[in-house]
Amino acid sequence: MKKKHIKKVAVIGSGIMGSGIACHFANIGVEVLLLDIVPRELNKQEEAKGLNLENKLVRNRIVNDSLKASLKSKPSPIYDQKFASRISTGNLEDDLHKIKDVDWIIEVVVERLDIKKQVFENIEKYRSDGTLITSNTSGIPIKYMNEGRSDDFQKNFAVTHFFNPPRYLKLFEVVPGPNCDQNVVDFLMMYGEKYLGKTSVLAKDTPAFIGNRIGIFGIMSLFHTVKELGLTVEEVDKLTGPVIGRPKSATFRTVDVVGLDTLVHTSNGVAQNAPNDEMHDTFAIPDFINQMMEKKWLGSKTKQGFYKKIVDEKGRKQILGLDLNTLEYRAGEKVKFATLGMTKTIDNVIDRFKILVKGKDKAGEFYRKSFSAMFQYASNRIPEISDELYRIDDAMKAGFGWQHGPFQIWDAIGVEAGIEMMKKEGYSPNNWVSEMVQSGESSFYSVNEGAKYFHDINTKNQTIIPGQDAFIILDNIREAKSIWSNSEASIQHLGDGVLNIEFQSKMNTIGGGVLEAINKGIDLAEQEYEAVILGNQA
Repeated sequence: MKKKHIKKVAVIGSGIMGSGIACHFANIGVEVLLLDIVPRELNKQEEAKGLNLENKLVRNRIVNDSLKASLKSKPSPIYDQKFASRISTGNLEDDLHKIKDVDWIIEVVVERLDIKKQVFENIEKYRSDGTLITSNTSGIPIKYMNEGRSDDFQKNFAVTHFFNPPRYLKLFEVVPGPNCDQNVVDFLMMYGEKYLGKTSVLAKDTPAFIGNRIGIFGIMSLFHTVKELGLTVEEVDKLTGPVIGRPKSATFRTVDVVGLDTLVHTSNGVAQNAPNDEMHDTFAIPDFINQMMEKKWLGSKTKQGFYKKIVDEKGRKQILGLDLNTLEYRAGEKVKFATLGMTKTIDNVIDRFKILVKGKDKAGEFYRKSFSAMFQYASNRIPEISDELYRIDDAMKAGFGWQHGPFQIWDAIGVEAGIEMMKKEGYSPNNWVSEMVQSGESSFYSVNEGAKYFHDINTKNQTIIPGQDAFIILDNIREAKSIWSNSEASIQHLGDGVLNIEFQSKMNTIGGGVLEAINKGIDLAEQEYEAVILGNQA
């Protein structure tokens, strides 16, 4: 396969995702053709202007309005408004023939198989052989989308699943079809990393792929746990936010932003398409969620969900939380748990997990239950959704903003300690985990000579994670390569006489310890080494 160059992309479908994807390609200098359907009727403004359905402005109204709305949205999908000039618009009746000149076609239409198949049928009339064709579907099986398609189409067809918003969320799931050329898969994985700035994760063609399969399970499992333990939405968001290395929006605020209807749709999709999932009942929608759906309390888009912003009688803005038992909004109280207090002096998130699961209060109970459920579920998904466990961790970090994935958290607690915790909570790991422990391996990951390894269920040994040779990963070399340190900084020898000074102070503040390290690094470089740089593991 000759080397591919992506100079122009066609995006079919201009909704929130389609326009966002178009903008992100424009961000990196690629020309984009954005297409959508033709309106079936005039709107009032068009009628007032005396336009008809054959007018080009009318025929391109849907795509132009969608792109305009996207460019005005916050956070902005585009680096600079001038980059929007790289996006040309059109409609699927007048302009589809233009796809013959593009290098990559990305389908982002509504999640209905019949519509997607019709779009692909039309695309095949104009698509040039060898042109990449991918779908942004979040769960429609590739085998159904491949039906009736040519050999060349299937050879170049895969799913490329962006997370919303495409500019900001780093997960880029690549799901090859059964007949997809391996060179195409390799190219998409490379392009996502090198050009789109993503974390490319190879996934299997299974319901919801990796990110949403694990992430939606975590949220749905939590919905059941919160009722069982009688926790408030504020308490859960305190427990599932920055303290465990996750976004400030935590759980319920995140659902409000994403939209409760989106969550329910995805959960129902997993329940429908994975009937043999051992945790199938977890994806059933709880009564309080169904009631919120009926009331249209969907989150930010409807001005209320698990939280609601109001202005009180004194004109002060206030955020109310939803009582999950009464479904009434009330002012939240300051959340305090003794277990959280025990972690205040622990700066590194990864070091907190072992403490959190030992808590004697309701917070500790919450962590034991939620992590046990997650560990069982994640281990059972291998090899169903991925042969390699690190891909699950990568997907959760890139798609959901977690600092650490399930297997990294399990390692932090201790694999055997985690198994004991799970048993007490009524859960159990997959057999491959038990076999791993019995064989003498005590962790899912290990570091050796500056490289990170993972437990490979196929070889039953620690296998190097690919792609590390392109980067210097300080987490992998810090201990072995450190030549000097104090409480705020350390110095590592990277090789070839190059020293690295790494700030390790809280918030990377520059204090006496950091200044001491800089002076020490310069002295060492002048005496024994060749160069010195400043850098830390972001």
